[in-house]
Amino acid sequence: MHSNSKDLSVTGFTDSFSVARSLKRHHHFYLGPTNSGKTYQALLALEKAQSGVYLAPLRLLAMEVRDRLVAAGVPCNLITGEERVLMEGARHTASTIEMMNPRTQVEVAVIDEIQMLLDPDRGSAWTAALVGAPAAKVFICGSTAVTKPCIDVIETLDESYDVTYLERKTPLVLEHESLCGKRYSKQKLKPKLQKGDAVIAFSRKDVLTFSARFRQWGFTVATIYGALAPEVRRTESERFSSGQADILVATDAIGMGLNLPIRRVIFSHIHKFDGIAPRMLNMTEVRQIAGRAGRFGIYDTGYVNVLEEDELIHIEHMLTADDTADLAKLPVNIDMMQIDGIAAKLHTRKISEILIYHQERTRFSHALFAMASVNSQINQALLVDEYAPDMSLKDKYIFTCAPISLNVAFEKDYYLLCLQSVAQSRARHLPLRPAWLDSESPKHLEQAELLSHNLSLYAWLSFKFPQFFTDGRLVTALRQQVSRYIERALLTQSGYGDTSREIDYLMTGKR
Repeated sequence: MHSNSKDLSVTGFTDSFSVARSLKRHHHFYLGPTNSGKTYQALLALEKAQSGVYLAPLRLLAMEVRDRLVAAGVPCNLITGEERVLMEGARHTASTIEMMNPRTQVEVAVIDEIQMLLDPDRGSAWTAALVGAPAAKVFICGSTAVTKPCIDVIETLDESYDVTYLERKTPLVLEHESLCGKRYSKQKLKPKLQKGDAVIAFSRKDVLTFSARFRQWGFTVATIYGALAPEVRRTESERFSSGQADILVATDAIGMGLNLPIRRVIFSHIHKFDGIAPRMLNMTEVRQIAGRAGRFGIYDTGYVNVLEEDELIHIEHMLTADDTADLAKLPVNIDMMQIDGIAAKLHTRKISEILIYHQERTRFSHALFAMASVNSQINQALLVDEYAPDMSLKDKYIFTCAPISLNVAFEKDYYLLCLQSVAQSRARHLPLRPAWLDSESPKHLEQAELLSHNLSLYAWLSFKFPQFFTDGRLVTALRQQVSRYIERALLTQSGYGDTSREIDYLMTGKR
C-alpha cells in the first residue's frame, strides 16, 4: 500500500514559504561557465540593496561574501550551521544555504551555484531557496545545467524571471601535449611544473604526497582539501593568492567558487572515488575545476592539462559536450509534519523506520518535484534508534541531519557520545585541548583534522541543544589553535611516499 499523495501535497510545500508567496518575486538568472562574472553581478545588486541575503554552498564562500560586504561598508551577519556572527545594525546576511531564514523579508536574495540542485544529499536546500527565498528580487547564479526545471517552477508559481547568459572573460585552452607524454613519471613532471599551476588530486593522501614532493623539488606550496577547516583553506588560499606559494595542490574542493590566481589547472587523475568505486570525472566536475584557470584580470588565458596523453581525450570531451543535466524534477526534503504523520500511521517511534518507509513507500506524482533521497540520513537514523531509543522524534531527526562522516570511526564515536549526552540529559563539555597543539611536529596532522571535525559537530549541536552543549562560545578559540597547528603541519608534512597512480603502476608492473 502506498501512502496517499495528499500526505505530500506540493502546494503545501510551496505555500509553506508564506513570505515568498506574499511577494511578487522577480528572478534574475546569471548563468555561464566559471570566470564569467556571474556572482560578481549579483553581489553588486546585493551591496546596493537596503537589505539582503547571500545563500552559499560552502561556509568558506559565506565568509568571503560577508568580508566583501563589510569591506564595502555594508554591515553583514554570518550565519552557518556552526556559528552566528552578528553585526550591529546589519540588514544583510551571508549564510550557508541550509540556514536560509524564509520568514525574514529582504530586498535581494542571491542563490549561488544553482547546479547544486543535482547534489543527491544537499540538492533539496537549493529547491527550498528557489521556492522560498523571501526577497522581491532573487538572483540565481551558476551553470546552465538546470535552467529548465528552475524556470518551470518559477512559471508554476506565477513569478517573473529574466535570463542573462555570460561568457568566460578569458579563453580556456587545453594544452596539446600532456605533461608526461604517453606514460607518467616523476622525472618528466618535475621540469614541467610552473608558478601559478594548480595540481588537482582526488584523495587527501595524494594531495599531501604531491605537496611534500613539490616542496622537495624547490617550490613553495599551498594545500587545500576537504578535511581542512574553512579557516585553514582560507589561509592556504591567501598564501597562493599573495604569491607566498608558487603552486597549489588541491582536491576538487577548489571547484566551488574559490577565486584563486591559477594560470593552469593540471588534473593528476581523471578518476575519483565516489564512496563506492572509482569513476571518471563528470562534465560538471571537469568544468568547475578546469574553469578556475585563467583568473580574469591576472591572466589573459587559462590553461588545462593532464599527466598522460590518453587522458586529454576525456577532458576535451567533458569541456566541449553540452552539460545540460537530465534533471526533470527538483528534490524536496521530508519535514517534521510528514515525519509525525508517518509515525502515527505506522505506530512507531523509530526514526529509521519512518525514513525507510518514506523512501520506499511514499509516492506523490508532481511534474516539478520529487522526494530527495534520505539514504545518508537513514544510516544515522539506525544509530540514533539504537543508542537513544527513547529520545523525541524531533530530536532524533535533528541527529539524523548532523554533519558527520559515519565511515570515520573517530567521528562516529564522538557523535555517539554527543547523542548519549542528549538522551541522558547530561551536559557535554568541549573536547580537551591536546598537548600536541603546541608542537612543531606535523605527525598529529590527521588527529588535528579529526578534532576540527568534532569541534564543528559540537558547534552545530550547541545551537540545537544549548542546554547540553554549554561550551559553544569556547569553540572558536580552540578551533583557531587547531587551525594554526594544521597550517604549520602542512608546511612540513612529508606525504605518503607514492601517489595512488604510482602504487597502481607498481602493482600492475607498468613501470
